[in-house]
Amino acid sequence: MLKDTQIHILADSDEQEVVQQVQEFYADFVAVEPYHFTLNIPSNHLYMLPAVVDPSSLQHFCDRVVDGIAAVFLALKRRPVIRYQRTSDIAKRIAQETAKLMYQQESGLFDFRRTEISPLLLILDRRDDPVTPLLNQWTYQAMVHELIGIQDNKVDLRSIGDFPKDQQEVVLSSEQDTFFKANMYENFGDIGMNIKRMVDEFQQVAKSNQSIQTIEDMARFVENYPEYKKMHGNVSKHVTLVTEMSKMVEERKLMLVSETEQELACNGGQGAAFEAVTNLLNNENVSDIDRLRLVMLYALRYEKDSPVQLMQLFNKLASRSAKYKPGLVQFLLKQAGVDKRTGDLYGNRDFMNIARNMARGLKGVENVYTQHQPLLFQTMESIIKGRLRDVDYPFLGNHFQQGRPQDVIIFIVGGTTYEESRSVALENANNSGIRFILGGSVILNSKRFLKDLEEAQRTAKSSSNII
Repeated sequence: MLKDTQIHILADSDEQEVVQQVQEFYADFVAVEPYHFTLNIPSNHLYMLPAVVDPSSLQHFCDRVVDGIAAVFLALKRRPVIRYQRTSDIAKRIAQETAKLMYQQESGLFDFRRTEISPLLLILDRRDDPVTPLLNQWTYQAMVHELIGIQDNKVDLRSIGDFPKDQQEVVLSSEQDTFFKANMYENFGDIGMNIKRMVDEFQQVAKSNQSIQTIEDMARFVENYPEYKKMHGNVSKHVTLVTEMSKMVEERKLMLVSETEQELACNGGQGAAFEAVTNLLNNENVSDIDRLRLVMLYALRYEKDSPVQLMQLFNKLASRSAKYKPGLVQFLLKQAGVDKRTGDLYGNRDFMNIARNMARGLKGVENVYTQHQPLLFQTMESIIKGRLRDVDYPFLGNHFQQGRPQDVIIFIVGGTTYEESRSVALENANNSGIRFILGGSVILNSKRFLKDLEEAQRTAKSSSNII
């Protein structure tokens, strides 16, 4: 928002009096999909640090998040009721600063005099679900981000090989690519078959273009050429992406790795899990980053159950992976261990969740690689049923929800994942009467999540040396 001083500077500079009027447009966020936005904050690791470590950088981070959230609501022309995750200092702080802006400092700007029920803004902390950003992904969009990387719906292929100039950077957007829109949430196995179908269709079109005999044929070809060229570009883009990802899956033995990851995230059985992780740490084909993630997932799951075995895994990891930074797994537990979390991450605290997990086990899962549901899914279910507990997610100030909200904006400090935005899109397709929008400080994959973790650990370490 423009400050008064900025408007004064503008007025003083307008010596010729050419400015007719000043308008503000609120667009301080990146909408990557219809229900998903990000703020692309560069120093995202700051959310993990206690306020005393670097107060001015943290204030800067909070200001940027509050600006982004404010812009979203000004664009929607709504003022929300605000709730936050009780166990997170940063979520509480951002909630308080957002409320102060919307209800005190700029209350006139946010007073849209709407009669319907206020939307809900729920502010969560990434560390309540550290499992989702650590997992390998097997649905199309999430997998591209995990294995290659997506930035503002663009995929830069230069990092993985030599490609023709027009394919070095490709756009993956559901708004302008019908194949991607139809397949972005599909399983990797099905994508291969759907791409084959697309290639077959393209070959039919190409064949009919080869039989140009009359001037009419030629005219028709020229007329359809832009569409043909676009189709050609699209086919080669998706074929390239899937081919490259298949190579990585094979090289890094990701199916093997992922099966164990999913077991660690979804099912009990500590003995079998220990054995599976140990075998993968010994496997020459498993990469360093995959070893680190496996030990992290094991540690998050069994931190209280088997300290001795956990130490064995730490030691094995340190000896096997040259890049392993001692203490990163312990730092993750300090940041996002069981004592710090609010939600029922593994579905073993709440009787309803235990029952659901048992039922899921009995029914069998159609795909072992995508059985994991992000914690966000349960949070959305709780909101739909009106069961999100006030003790865990308190309201801010004296603004309570009158009835069930129709719009819920969930903001995750520390970043969202494409697995979560898929959950939101599928939930919205169910027509529960609530529209969910997901936003966060960045869009994570495991590489970015680990980089933030390392950076936070490094900053915390150097500041504790000073203190």
